[in-house]
Amino acid sequence: MHAEKYLQTINGEIWLVEDERENMKISYRIREVIFSEPSAFQHVMILDSYDFGRMLVLDGVVQTTSIDGHIYNEMISHVPLSIHPNPERVLIIGGGDCGAAREAVKYKNVKSIDMVEIDELVVKVCKKHLQEVSGNLSDPRVNFIYQDGIEHVKKYKNHYDVVIVDSSDPIGPAKQLFERSFYEDIYRALKDDGLMVCQSQSPVFHMDILKQTAGHIRDLFPHMKIYTATVPTYPGGLWSFTLGSKKYKDISVTDFDKNTRYVNQHILQACFQLPEFLRHQFS
Repeated sequence: MHAEKYLQTINGEIWLVEDERENMKISYRIREVIFSEPSAFQHVMILDSYDFGRMLVLDGVVQTTSIDGHIYNEMISHVPLSIHPNPERVLIIGGGDCGAAREAVKYKNVKSIDMVEIDELVVKVCKKHLQEVSGNLSDPRVNFIYQDGIEHVKKYKNHYDVVIVDSSDPIGPAKQLFERSFYEDIYRALKDDGLMVCQSQSPVFHMDILKQTAGHIRDLFPHMKIYTATVPTYPGGLWSFTLGSKKYKDISVTDFDKNTRYVNQHILQACFQLPEFLRHQFS
């Protein structure tokens, strides 16, 4: 399984042609292949693209890019960490690009961050070759755990304050991260006032996955909320996140002071204001 499977030469130039769905392909003109190797789980590439900068590509699918990776990572991290009044123990499942952990360490009251990523190679190459996203993360509070997040979360009960599920698309190794049994294990691993968030795909192209995710979380948690952000890399641009909380449901911060590029106090409040088609679907 080599880069040639995913890259094409068109008019003498390298292109990554991503099969997003049966009816859509997304093509990126590539300046340079920085890294390309198979791991035990998937094919891992770091590519330098012309418009999006360096990008992490797993099995031919773009996961994050230098130009907008901060949007996704700030939104999946700062929203739950701003809702919980004192998040001390944080679990990140997935997130091998280190972007979510990079945001979580900005909270002084966070004492430990367990970052559970099944593929160690992803973390290594992102720390080395994709520092626009990873920031070459090296904070003693971050515990890198290289194992299946599904198995990890089963070990704990009433342990974490915040769980962030930063998964890739629901295919291959990540498919089980969208199943109800996984959310049940997360519920048990959370403290009595804990909360979780997961990325729930495009509300335009993947409404079935969003509805399934929201349904599971609504069944388990007293409070379920959906919020959105615009991430140009991801198909459709509009991206959804689903929050499940045992106790807290509103942003309590009134003076957001973290060093960010996208999130601010206004974004934290406004992201829960949904377009009419989503509001109608989940009201």
